[in-house]
Amino acid sequence: MEELFPELQPLRRNALRLHPRAGTPSYEDSSVGGPLRWPADEPWPLCAEEHYYDDGLEDATRHEAVVPMVPVVQLYAADAPGVPFPQGSDLLQVLWCPFNHGEEPYERCPLPQVRWRKTADVRRVLLTPPEPADAPEGHVPIPCVVHPEQVTEYPDWDDIPQELRNEIDDRVRRFEEVSGWDYFYHLSTAPGTKVGGHPRGWNGSTTWFSCERCGQPSHHLLTVTCAEFDGESWRTWLPAEDRPDNDSGPKIYLSESERAAAAKNPHGLMVSGGGDVYLFECRSCPDRPVEHLFFLN
Repeated sequence: MEELFPELQPLRRNALRLHPRAGTPSYEDSSVGGPLRWPADEPWPLCAEEHYYDDGLEDATRHEAVVPMVPVVQLYAADAPGVPFPQGSDLLQVLWCPFNHGEEPYERCPLPQVRWRKTADVRRVLLTPPEPADAPEGHVPIPCVVHPEQVTEYPDWDDIPQELRNEIDDRVRRFEEVSGWDYFYHLSTAPGTKVGGHPRGWNGSTTWFSCERCGQPSHHLLTVTCAEFDGESWRTWLPAEDRPDNDSGPKIYLSESERAAAAKNPHGLMVSGGGDVYLFECRSCPDRPVEHLFFLN
């Protein structure tokens, strides 16, 4: 990319793709949806805020009960090359309330929380509580082991400054015509569940956020998606181990075969019928506050 478009070099970021696959992780493992190394002397987080049963559309019924948060991601620093852990920590934990939150129907999604820890401080581990029996379908991840892979990304086209887009637009279009590759799908941001890097956005920038508290730039922390690849991005982002034995190309995305399902939606998440949850953090504030966004595909 930088040989072809050296102007993009300052926008390069490293991301860590987690490549979750259904398994039986323990609290000693990095995982998606697995048990957490949670201190026995720290109460498990509960959600008492207003939340709903709904599908992200118009109809919503309030869910009255206080519910335990459910594990979404646990990541040890040893499995996370390039991820900037806060000083003194080596463990990232992300949980969320599996019921939908928010006022606008198409923006409702689970409410996340983030914890950074030092593994050595957790001497006794609290048993991870069971998920709420009435949690919405597709809002609680199936326990998965992860296979972290560090990749280099460049921002989505809408996240490139306008002046730079104008400068390279003709060259990018000519390259797409000659190569058959698409900048968004094949060359910019990785799809799937990932830590850091650039968010894989939509019509409008998701990169240049500022912290509501201090005004400094916020950084993409985590994306949790409903699909690890799609009918186009497989060409550069689908691992060789997950590709079909024959040259079926994008048919693997549409296939209902066991192999395709394991690669496409291993954690079983289908938030509000098929959306992605994005977490952004401020690294300037000492407590690294986190904001989240939801996009319904």
